[in-house]
Amino acid sequence: MSITLSDQGQDRPELQKAIEEIVESGFLGVQLRVNDERGEWVGSAGARELGRSGEPPTDGHFRIGSSTKNFIATSALMLVAEGRIGLDAPADDYLPAFGLDRRITVRMLLQHTSGIFNHTGELYEDGTFVPGIPMPYGVTGTEWVDNRFTTHRLQELVRLALSKPARFEPGADWSYSNTNYVLARLVIEKVTGRSFAEELRRLVLGPLGMTGTVAPDSSPEIPEPYSRSYYRRYRHGDAGQEETVDISRQNPSWVSAGGDMISTTRDLHTYFSALMGGKLLPAGLLAEMRTPEPKAGYGLGVFAQDAGPYGGTVFHHNGAQGGSAALMYGTPDGKKTLTAGLNCVDDADLSIAAAFQYACQRLVDEVFGGGQADPARPTD
Repeated sequence: MSITLSDQGQDRPELQKAIEEIVESGFLGVQLRVNDERGEWVGSAGARELGRSGEPPTDGHFRIGSSTKNFIATSALMLVAEGRIGLDAPADDYLPAFGLDRRITVRMLLQHTSGIFNHTGELYEDGTFVPGIPMPYGVTGTEWVDNRFTTHRLQELVRLALSKPARFEPGADWSYSNTNYVLARLVIEKVTGRSFAEELRRLVLGPLGMTGTVAPDSSPEIPEPYSRSYYRRYRHGDAGQEETVDISRQNPSWVSAGGDMISTTRDLHTYFSALMGGKLLPAGLLAEMRTPEPKAGYGLGVFAQDAGPYGGTVFHHNGAQGGSAALMYGTPDGKKTLTAGLNCVDDADLSIAAAFQYACQRLVDEVFGGGQADPARPTD
């Protein structure tokens, strides 16, 4: 058990208990940071590496998966505030080479209402799955592991998506598509003439003093310290034998701006507290970001969630990416945040999904809902 007490010297046994239960539900390790009216509490539970006893670092690096989308959305909206991007302008104005439907706006990209096919694959309502680029989950899982150091160009991902039928007419529905955020990143790079990593440093990381956050592009490296991520699959040519592969080092260009960033619980707290507290976006654009569409409660790069009668509304964007996951939650004023990094043994069937949902609900209930709910722990 690893605990750092709050600034006021108060232990939080209920938080330590929560992360230990999350480990018991199926995760290898958890690191948690909570900032609220009682100060700051940081703790970890479980293991940093498979088969070893060392606990996860309390401020280690981890791949944050789709939490990346919130950074992309914030960066785009900051450029809207600078007058360099039009939120309701056709995305085609900025990226004419793709021949995008002129009805698709930048707002639709950020809110997942464009209808563009998801380049990592689409799951339709009737259960049909149409694969895209190889990824860790589903039928392409083993292929992804074998080629996890391959570099994919952003244009390649977009052209793959555009080669498939649109899911619906622009603005007619909602469907989560990583390709929307690849296009949003390309818009940012087009209007600034700089890489997203450079623009992120200018807009967010530098001003907030965030030193543990990386937009890696195609680099497979992850800064020390970090907890290891794993993938379980059947060994080639021997269907009865499983092997577990260390996938901590991987080239994240297959998902790109849909989920490639690396951060720490400290940096995620610094960022989300500042964002929710109105320190990055003008009030009007922050309100636009936090206005959810009705189907999934998704604003512009952020989910709105009711934390129950004791917690009110909280905003979040969590993420998972090949053996690693991130939680990033905050109150509307940014004064209470929950940020966490989790590592696990992943697989093509996404067997960790139930444990991930349990982790989210368990921590939201504890931190924002006053521990009033008791979500059922997943069972095998």
